[in-house]
Formats: sequence, structure tokens, C-alpha cells
Amino acid sequence: MFKLLPFAKKYRKEIFLGPFFKFLEAVFELLLPLLLARMIDLGLNKNNPATAWRYGLWMLALSILGLISAIICQYFASIASQGFGTELRSALMKKINGFSYQQLDHFGTKTLVNRLTNDITQVQTALAMFIRLFVRAPFLSIGSVVLAFYLDRQLGLIFLAVLPIFAIVLGLIIYFSVPLYSKVQKNLDNFNEQLSQNLTGVRVIRSFTKTDLATGLVKKISKSLAISYEKVANLSALLTPITSFLLNLGIIALLFFGSQQVNVGHLTQGTILALINYMSQMLLALIVVANLVVLFTRAQASGLRVAEVLADKDTLTVGHEIVDVLADDKNILTFQNVDFRYTTESGLVLTDISFSLKKGGTLGVIGGTGSGKSSLIPLIFHEYEASRGEIYFAEKNILTLEKAQLIEQLAVVFQQAVLFSGTIAENLAFGSTANILAMTKALQSAQTLDFVTSLPQTFDTPVEAGGQNFSGGQKQRLTLARALMKHPALLILDDATSALDYQTERQVQQALALNYPETAQIIISQRISSLIHADQILVLDNGHQAGLGTHDSLLETCSVYQAIYASQQEDAQ
Repeated sequence: MFKLLPFAKKYRKEIFLGPFFKFLEAVFELLLPLLLARMIDLGLNKNNPATAWRYGLWMLALSILGLISAIICQYFASIASQGFGTELRSALMKKINGFSYQQLDHFGTKTLVNRLTNDITQVQTALAMFIRLFVRAPFLSIGSVVLAFYLDRQLGLIFLAVLPIFAIVLGLIIYFSVPLYSKVQKNLDNFNEQLSQNLTGVRVIRSFTKTDLATGLVKKISKSLAISYEKVANLSALLTPITSFLLNLGIIALLFFGSQQVNVGHLTQGTILALINYMSQMLLALIVVANLVVLFTRAQASGLRVAEVLADKDTLTVGHEIVDVLADDKNILTFQNVDFRYTTESGLVLTDISFSLKKGGTLGVIGGTGSGKSSLIPLIFHEYEASRGEIYFAEKNILTLEKAQLIEQLAVVFQQAVLFSGTIAENLAFGSTANILAMTKALQSAQTLDFVTSLPQTFDTPVEAGGQNFSGGQKQRLTLARALMKHPALLILDDATSALDYQTERQVQQALALNYPETAQIIISQRISSLIHADQILVLDNGHQAGLGTHDSLLETCSVYQAIYASQQEDAQ
């Protein structure tokens, strides 16, 4: 929790002034029982209305001052806690956006979302409660004990007798609740993950008539989450009745022993009422302290989860060289005997891969399902590191290049097209500074300019989240245009034209060659027709390099390529 406090440094003034005004409110509140005692003893009991009114007005003035102080504290607490939450979310989002694929795999998307939302909300609430109650509650508790001794030392001992009992109860509840809160957070992660899987895969679930099974899994995890919440809620709920019991027990003791002192004339009625007020203030403040401890315990668990993400360090090698791709004769990309596995425990996904791609050249990649075609992409983007071998971009080892500079030279279009809510222009500008000429050129190359200009709002046409208001082919061509807006040195198309017909796909290839002659391309596809024009084709078979060459040479030398070609010729017939 304390590791996150630097994110609140902009709000140091509010964090200081908020508790100060809350302290003033507590001082005014502690003075009220003393004034009440004076009003009763010196005013009402002595039939002196003027004195009673005077003390009553003092009580009213202190109450108003206390209210004003509380409002000011609430104002500062809101500014500080909301600002702190905003700073923390921004920092966490920035950190996550900079994660390599390896780090994203380690944490998982669902738990990161949970940490960005629920966990930060818990920490944010804890800061607000700290400003509003952390000073007030302990001060009221201690002040009540001190003033009780000031009024009567013997009856003040009752206050000291109640405190250790409450402290033991509070300690036991904290001891048992801390691990329960951690378990709740883990169960919440599991619930979010299962719910997300069911929602995103609802069509598959229905097609296999497994709705009952999926619902049952969610119900099972939901029940486990409910049980965890129930345990920690029941434990926390014990605080209020136990404190109320101690409060009533203390009041009974004060009335029992205090009445004897009143009868013999050692105490006044006003003093007894003041002591009862102080007993109520002390124990009610202790309830607040107990709830604060529970809240801070929950916030501590959440804060550790947030801090874990912020403190996570990328294990990838950090380079600082600048990418230079100006020379025409350079190899834009080179793989030398590259092996790759996603984790140290998993098997090799790629084995002994070697190829070179010239600036402006085209490399096709083909192979069966699970052959490792798409696994080349995160290696090129330096999201993972090769287990063996070396990768060069612009004839420099990829490990020595500054990652941001490297990514600026790359663009990738995936088969699963992703568009964001906004407008077509805003989606195209996602890759670079938008202007009409650049957008027109990119859309024309992606064979979607006619479609966009035919829309009533053209470039300002709204795009729903995920591009749900466009067809698969339209989305693919729009994402291709977005990638071209970067003017990348290397464009990677991962089955990016699978939703297009052969004629449109061919028109896209011709437009790319004409409009972006210096951009090298890697085309990953299941269709040989998509790769036949490539300078060379890499054939993968279960992660191994089965062949590398032109279409004609592979038809003569590569049995895997021959089999793929033959099967596709049969399908065409």
C-alpha cells in the first residue's frame, strides 16, 4: 500500500489539510459533553435559564463549526482520493501497454482488468477514509478516555477496562480476515475469467448445446466467490454487535457506579451524562477504527496486487540503438538458426528457422495448422526472445535496438480484424498523423476507398466497438489501411486477406507493390494463391523449416509444399 503513495504526491496539500480539519471537528465534538455537563449542572439544576442558554448556544456554535470542518475535509478527501485513483490508473495502464507478450501471458488479461478496476477502487477508497477518519477516530477514542479521567478518575478506569477487550476482539478479526480477503480477490479473478470466456464464446457454446455446462461452471465459481464473501462479511459483521455489547456494558457500569457517587454527592448528574457521552463516543469511534482496519486490510491486499504489476520488470533484453532502414541493399529482416519456445516448461514452437528478406521484398509463409507461422510475429516485434539463434532487423541484432523505434518500423494486420469505437478517420489515425491524402492512399491500396466514400459521412462514419457495423472483409481492409498509414518498413499480413475473394486480394497485392514499393512484406497465409507472387516462400511443418524458395522451386523440391499445393488444386476442382 505504501509503495503506491508516490502517486498521491500531487495532492499532499489536500492529504494534510483534510485530516487537520477533521481533527478540528473531533476537538469540537469532544468539547460538547463538557458543555452539556455545565449546562445541566449550572443551568438546569440551579434553575438558571440564562446560563443554560449560554452553554446551549456554545454547543450550537461548536456543532456548526464542526459541520463546516467536516465539509471541508470531505472536499479535500474527494479531490485527493479521486486524483490519486486517476494517477494510479493512468500509471498502471501505461505500464500494461508497455508489457511484452511474455508479461501479459504471466498475469492474464482478466486479472489485469480486475486490478485496474476493483483493486484500484479499493485503494482509492482507503485513501479517502484515511483522510476523513484516520485522525478523527483514534483522537476521539483517546480524547474520550482522557476527559473521562479528567471528570472522574475512578469511573475513568471503566474506560480502560473496555479498551483491551475490544483490542483483543479486533486483533482476532483482523488475523482471520486478511487471508480471506486475498482469497476473495483470487476467486473474483476466476469468476471474471470464466464469465468472459462464456460471453465471448457464447456462439460456440450454443452450437455444441453446452449452455447448461457453461452455466454450471459459472454457477460453481460464483458460489465459491459467494462463500468467500460470506465468510469475510460474517467475520466483519461481528464487529458492530460486539462493540454495541461493550458499549452497553460500559454504560451500565457507569450508571451503576456513577449513581452511587451521585447519591453521596461526589458526582453531578451532568458529569454522569458527559461520561456516558464519552463512552458512546469512544466505542463508536472504535467501531470506525475497526472498520478502517478491515478496509485497510482489504486495500492492502488490493494494493499489493497493483504494486505487483507496477513493479514487474520485463525480462527481455533492452536495446538502445536507433533503427536505420535507408539503404536499398539492406536485408530488412534476417533469422539465423532460430529456435523458440513460449515458456521454459513448454516445447519448441519453432526449430532452426533461417531466412532473409530484402528491403521492398516479399516473403510468404505457409504451413499446416499449428506449424508455428504466427509465432514468427512476436519474435519480430521483440515481444519474446528466441531460445536460440539470432534475429536481425536492418542488419542489426534485434536485441540491441530500441524497442519503440523498432515497432515504429513495423505494422501487422491480423486475421481477426480489430477496430475501435470512434470514426473511420480516428481508426485510420491510430497508426499515424491523419490527413486526407494519406488516408485516401491507404484506403485505395486496401481496395476500400469506394466503400468509404460511398458512406453518407465518409471518413466521419461512426465505427462501433469491434467494428460490429462492418462485414469481415470490410474490417480486414480497414485494418490494412490503418497499418499502411504508418508507412512501415515491414508489413506483416497474418491471414489478413482471408475474408477477401481472390480478385480483391490480387488487387490489394498489386496496389501495395505500386504504392508502397519500399515496404517489405511478410504474408502468412493458408492459400498458395496468396503467396505465389512472393520473392520466396518459407514452408513450416510442425515448427521445422521444411523449405525455402520460390513457388516453382518448392514445387520441385519440397514435399510438404507439394502436398499443400495438390490438396488446394483438388479443392479448386
